Amino acid sequence: MDKVLIVEDEFAISQVLKAYLQKVHLLTEQAYTGTEAIEKFRTCAPNIVLLDVMLPEKNGWQILKEIRKESSCPVIMLTALGDVNYRLEGLNEGADDYIAKPFVAEEVVARVKAVLRRTQGGTGPKRQFGSLEINLQSHQVKVAGHEVELTPRDLSVLMFLAEHPNHTFTRDQLIEQVWGWEYDGSDRAVDLAIKRLRKVLQDWPETEGEIKTLRGLGYQLSVKS
Repeated sequence: MDKVLIVEDEFAISQVLKAYLQKVHLLTEQAYTGTEAIEKFRTCAPNIVLLDVMLPEKNGWQILKEIRKESSCPVIMLTALGDVNYRLEGLNEGADDYIAKPFVAEEVVARVKAVLRRTQGGTGPKRQFGSLEINLQSHQVKVAGHEVELTPRDLSVLMFLAEHPNHTFTRDQLIEQVWGWEYDGSDRAVDLAIKRLRKVLQDWPETEGEIKTLRGLGYQLSVKS
């Protein structure tokens, strides 16, 4: 059974989220400060984190950075800060989704389940493109035999492109396929994910392939035959 760590300093909101998540048979842990969030994350090993931005002691951005130093656990940001720049900041730091307050609890549950499906539901064989190996079932990515670390969202982007090599997808198509139709953030999240993927795959020789930008059209995993 999947476990959700709820990091929210407002007790009433935290309790509502806990009740709705438990209705769909998800286990829950709760933290109310930034320091407690890091401690709970390390001790309870959640499958996903709901992370408020405005917290005592440490804010959500600081916690997200600490999580990303040691884990690719999915993180959904919860915040009253609705400005697109805050959304981009969270996505750029490796958040997997972003929900602005006020929100409907049922929507949060739906987003949690969608992210869990994307990050745990991969099936199928390996994809091999020269020294780049992508295992669609175990979610492992290796370059020249060495495993590389990706956030769940970036991994989902790469896996989708790998299932359709040399096929071009627009930002909107990638958002629909990877982020989900309910995503209401900026399409720049795609650009940021591609930028991070290129950095992680920098040791993959261009003679074997690359993540290519086709100006005005979109992105593709371009591989050599």
